[in-house]
Amino acid sequence: MDEEIDLNKSYAAVTFSDRFARAMTKTMRLLADTFFARRYGHRAIVLETVAAVPGMVGATLQHLKALRYMSDDYGWIRTLMDEAENERMHLLTFIEIAKPNALERLLIILAQGVFYNGFFLLYLISPKTAHRMVGYFEEEAVVSYTAFLAEVEAGHIDNPLAPKRAIDYWKLPADARLADVIVAVRADEAGHRDVNHAFADQLA
Repeated sequence: MDEEIDLNKSYAAVTFSDRFARAMTKTMRLLADTFFARRYGHRAIVLETVAAVPGMVGATLQHLKALRYMSDDYGWIRTLMDEAENERMHLLTFIEIAKPNALERLLIILAQGVFYNGFFLLYLISPKTAHRMVGYFEEEAVVSYTAFLAEVEAGHIDNPLAPKRAIDYWKLPADARLADVIVAVRADEAGHRDVNHAFADQLA
């Protein structure tokens, strides 16, 4: 299945909104690279707690919009809720693998608090920009998980057995390892990439 995914797919920034979304993404990528360097497991923990925010914010605001206008949401709410749940499962899985320390847990709280409020405001102002930014986030996530996988396969990072949570959630073989989890998570991120870029296109 992973072979069918275009890992190099990227949306060209055309409008000012697109360029703003990409610039914000690149800034956050720079911060992650600076703070975590090649500590991919710990990077995944912090980034996944942020990645689980947009789906919930989007679902909430789309829900309220549907109520205000007494109109159908055409499946957006469920799709965004599923995205938020999926990203939460990524987080719970990597917590079991990387075991964050107290400082990283504090960073998770701070990052989530700042990002939630910022993204909520952005979605109120421009849902199109918000979805485009998530699309770019997910493009970067695919790049990060590909690099993570390469390090594991090269033997530079341990490749322990996958947590039972991950085996059950992604229906992996009983002897699945970290590399198999990364492949599954990367596929999820590529899917979120395509969905959010498609939502942004519809809003445009």
